[in-house]
Amino acid sequence: MSTELQEHGVAGNAPGLEEQAAALAAGRTSSVAAIIDSLDRIEASQPTLNAFRIVRRAGALAEAADADRRLAAGERLPLLGVPIAVKDDVDVTGETTAFGCPGEFPVKTADSEMVRRLRDAGAVIVGKTNSPELGQWPFTGGSAFGHTRNPWGRDRTPGGSSGGSAAAVAAGLVPAAVGSDGAGSVRIPAAWTHLVGIKPQRGRISTWPEAESFHGITVNGPLARTVADAALLFDVIAGNHDGDLHKPPPVTVRDAVGRDPGRLRIALSLRIPFTATPTALHPEIRAAVGRTAHTLRRLGHDVVVDDPEYGILLGLNFLPRSLAGVDVWLDRLPDATLVDPRTRANARTGRMLSGWPLRAARAAEPRMRRRIGAIFDDYDVILAPTTATPPPRVDAMDAIGGVETDKVITAACPYTWPWNILGWPSVNVPAGFTADGLPIGVQLMGHDNTEPLLVSLAAQLESVLNWHDHRPGQWW
Repeated sequence: MSTELQEHGVAGNAPGLEEQAAALAAGRTSSVAAIIDSLDRIEASQPTLNAFRIVRRAGALAEAADADRRLAAGERLPLLGVPIAVKDDVDVTGETTAFGCPGEFPVKTADSEMVRRLRDAGAVIVGKTNSPELGQWPFTGGSAFGHTRNPWGRDRTPGGSSGGSAAAVAAGLVPAAVGSDGAGSVRIPAAWTHLVGIKPQRGRISTWPEAESFHGITVNGPLARTVADAALLFDVIAGNHDGDLHKPPPVTVRDAVGRDPGRLRIALSLRIPFTATPTALHPEIRAAVGRTAHTLRRLGHDVVVDDPEYGILLGLNFLPRSLAGVDVWLDRLPDATLVDPRTRANARTGRMLSGWPLRAARAAEPRMRRRIGAIFDDYDVILAPTTATPPPRVDAMDAIGGVETDKVITAACPYTWPWNILGWPSVNVPAGFTADGLPIGVQLMGHDNTEPLLVSLAAQLESVLNWHDHRPGQWW
């Protein structure tokens, strides 16, 4: 562990999601007390950690007082009175949705479907967390708010684009948070902040008022310190709006925690999917994946080195969908001239790709799913690195051009994006630390409708690795 962690010890004794919900239901604490504690932690950390774009102090306290009245009257809901944070790409009534961009944004008059489900479960939304501009990068920073920093090291990024949500949970500011994942944006920050992050199957969690997000590659998903907490939040926010384009059959995952997954066939895959710039797997990441594979073998699973057949055309499927999505979002901004030049360049490219290249990409997805999915004829789950490197410096993307930015991104994060094209679920789990005390994550990757299996396997790993016992030192 780093000197910083040794000096400051274990920080943030904030309870987890299930623990806090149980304490509120049993009357051991009040929602007002829980919300004040969360808000005070946010306020103390904001000048340095900088996890939040919006803090809802007045609104959250009013909602907490109402939750206490409902609890006292005997009402019980899964998250009644519990503080939760959401990423600033979803709508919350009375707040703006800037999605990491500068400018003056209109106040939203309706909740997104996912936020509505949080409220129906009784959650109190304490704020909206930082994201890079339009969720484009695995670093959370921008001219609108500065840098969000990693609780495990002030000079490191927490990842992105859900870096604000990950930093808030890892630092103990909230027991759990929601992010979104369009190329790894839940799994990458989870890996770099020692969290469990679930990327669900496409359509599992509504993106409404978007019928689909970024042409089907982006989904919403939970971030938490434990599998059980992530699973509870998953079940609360899962479900569809009538207007959703994708509606897979419903599943629940909280009941999979503690359930024996059985003896599984697991493919250990280290192959980096096709990238246009040089990439290499960091030796400490490689070693962490190997340790996880060894643990899985000790648990009775068959782990064999094997790789999906990604193919070189997979990236050509991703770019039209991603960049055309950037162009759609840019058109909604009150002043598009304020954003980073790299954002405008991506949007211009997206506009060029939004015709036949986008249609061709969507049409090719079923063939890619069949080719890559053939690995599941032989295996139940794929184990792979979540990132190729430990978390980079927080300023690694500052003041560089688009080509250099792409090199930084692909060097650090080449592993997660294929599952966004394919629409299948994946779960990041903590896999230890580097010699410098920086978190490492690995991902468990499945086929259609395998979230319960992945959660069951993740919980089995957690039961022997006990990663939730390790928390970062408090330096803010």
